[in-house]
Amino acid sequence: MKKLFCMFVVAGGLCACNSVYMKPNTLDTGEVFYVDAGGSLMQQGTKEAMEKRGYNLTVGHKKASVSTTYITAEDTESKISEAQIGKARYIVYIAESSNKFRPIWCALNGFWWTRFNISIADNTTGQELLHWTGRGCANSSVRLLNRILDDMEK
Repeated sequence: MKKLFCMFVVAGGLCACNSVYMKPNTLDTGEVFYVDAGGSLMQQGTKEAMEKRGYNLTVGHKKASVSTTYITAEDTESKISEAQIGKARYIVYIAESSNKFRPIWCALNGFWWTRFNISIADNTTGQELLHWTGRGCANSSVRLLNRILDDMEK
């Protein structure tokens, strides 16, 4: 029985490998947040969690501005889309690696295990407000992100 308990303690310690640096009460949820398009487990989960919280997300590609234009039949220029990072107050950067299907390990938390880095920076001051390096099951990591955002909101 003691050996089984020790195995659970060691396994639990290995599961909780997260390093979080954040500045509480620094996010203004009414401002615009820029997030890269696409992504996998944590990137998609982060975007969905932020949208559910009512954040104003601009999704695009990392450039100062992205605009697509075309010439119409009347030889006039028409703009399809435009996304400018410069107008976003916050930049959200998410990097992932090692997404693995873990049906037993993550059975109650989405079945997928991932390693990730999440950073939120203030685009006006240049300060990093959140840096989170972690690994874990997808759904439990998104739940932890929600708790972190609770502390960061003004």
